[in-house]
Amino acid sequence: MSCSTIFLLGTLASLALAQSVAGQPIPRIQVSEIKPLLTRAIEQGSAHGVLVGVGATYMRQKFDSAAPIEIDVRALQALSQPGCSRLEVATRQRDVLERGKRGDKELTYQVSYCRDGRFPDKR
Repeated sequence: MSCSTIFLLGTLASLALAQSVAGQPIPRIQVSEIKPLLTRAIEQGSAHGVLVGVGATYMRQKFDSAAPIEIDVRALQALSQPGCSRLEVATRQRDVLERGKRGDKELTYQVSYCRDGRFPDKR
């Protein structure tokens, strides 16, 4: 198991523990695209959403799951350009049908993004 996988599993376990300790689910805003969550994470350190609209309908049909598509974004570090940060995005859906098997799926990736909606300049 790689260090990044161990780190991700630890982070997810911490989030699950925080949810169970608080006794309430994380409040999520409804979004039809990811940009509002990226901007919010730059401004507040993290953002939590659930995908709605055409994209959500497509993904539910594609993976034969009625479960919500949750998106969590967290700021990893500020970049040298003002208003820009390196962000980690985790998208997950439960009960996904893929290759004849059902299970929970998650996709985690990183992106550099700026509060004004652009990608930072390469320097």
